Amino acid sequence: MSLNDEGDINLGQRRQIWQQTHIDTETQSLLDQDARWFLHQSMSTPCLNALNGAAGSWLTDLQGRRLLDFHGNSLHQVGYGHPKVVAAIKHTLDTLPFSPRRYTNQPAVDLARRLCQAAPIPNAKLLLAPGGSSAIGMALKLARLVSGKFKTISMWDSFHGASLDAISLGGESVFRKNIGPLLPGSEHVPPYDPGHCVFGCQGECALRCIDYVEYCLEKEGDVAAVVVETIRSTDVQIPPLAYFQRLRSACDRHGALLILDEIPIALGRTGYLFAVERYAIEPDMIVIGKGLGGGVFPLAALIARGEFDQGQHISLGHFTHEKSPVACAAALATLEIIEQEGLLERSRTLGDLVLARLNTLATRYPIIAEVRGCGMLFALELRDFAGERANDLAETILYHCLSAGLSFKVGQGNVLVLAPPLNISLDDLEWALACLEQAFSLCTNK
Repeated sequence: MSLNDEGDINLGQRRQIWQQTHIDTETQSLLDQDARWFLHQSMSTPCLNALNGAAGSWLTDLQGRRLLDFHGNSLHQVGYGHPKVVAAIKHTLDTLPFSPRRYTNQPAVDLARRLCQAAPIPNAKLLLAPGGSSAIGMALKLARLVSGKFKTISMWDSFHGASLDAISLGGESVFRKNIGPLLPGSEHVPPYDPGHCVFGCQGECALRCIDYVEYCLEKEGDVAAVVVETIRSTDVQIPPLAYFQRLRSACDRHGALLILDEIPIALGRTGYLFAVERYAIEPDMIVIGKGLGGGVFPLAALIARGEFDQGQHISLGHFTHEKSPVACAAALATLEIIEQEGLLERSRTLGDLVLARLNTLATRYPIIAEVRGCGMLFALELRDFAGERANDLAETILYHCLSAGLSFKVGQGNVLVLAPPLNISLDDLEWALACLEQAFSLCTNK
């Protein structure tokens, strides 16, 4: 797989053409300064555009143009700048802006209690971290501590963060290329992907991928944990119920922990507070993050079985901002918003409506090989008539929609990934669908 197969990167010709048409002198000056002072990296720097506003479902660029954000780095479940989140942050800034090591605070304790009581893990306890990659690192350390083993099994094409330990688990070359050696014992297996199954399922999934996981567990014999995204957000792969039920059983048989990465998809994105709730299993650990800080503060959590509380003699996390009262206040406000505004039910209801519309769109445009969705997370996979990835068309549609005012992500090179805020207005949602349909009409008839 080439780098261009893993998402919209910042080296493409279409990006340059788009910028020549849409970026004014003032914005270009700021972009040039950004490129001067920030190290360059794929999918990030140099940047596409510059912003000076974010509110609700919308971004505003330096030129005053508004962008409906269906990307949001997967953290805007309650939109940007929700008044209740902002109010909680301001109040806490005025009273307790920081909590140093050796001290706790009420927002941190309240958040821990609320998350642990909600998680589908018995007698749960947690640790907080300033970001998802750090929380993944804590999960790996805890798995080694409680199991006495160090090997892991994770999936190709997965994403678990950008730190060295996280990319050792991950399966995207844009993060791993030329970075090794990575963590020893980080074994990889094919992911759930029935449309392109390496085991020959060809769309009729027989879960041979789980059979192979169990084969590896048996052959390795000393695997500490299987680490898997409950639903892969980079291209929205949604396993059936039997997938995780069989995976849970396989881990139990071979003494491996099951760690679920829900950093981008927890907190209602899939219609559940935790995506694993739809699978009716109990993982050993769940890692969440991104939207936990209300679209404002970086915050993540490792939630684990209470019996794993065995690390008092070491530091699993010990991050400077791990009990940030301001971040925890933002997270508590986010959870209250999700509950008070009925966003879990709204995610499921609106998700069904959008999924039906996208399936109708697919009947009109055969280039859409598959539509996938769960809650307010959707994917349109584009393939040409020979079955090859339609990467160029995916990028063409992306930039057409950006020109019209709709922003989203391209994953795996040919998958349009749509992740609206859960509290998006019906009018904005309808406009976005119309914008997408217009893009297919114009870009596939050239």
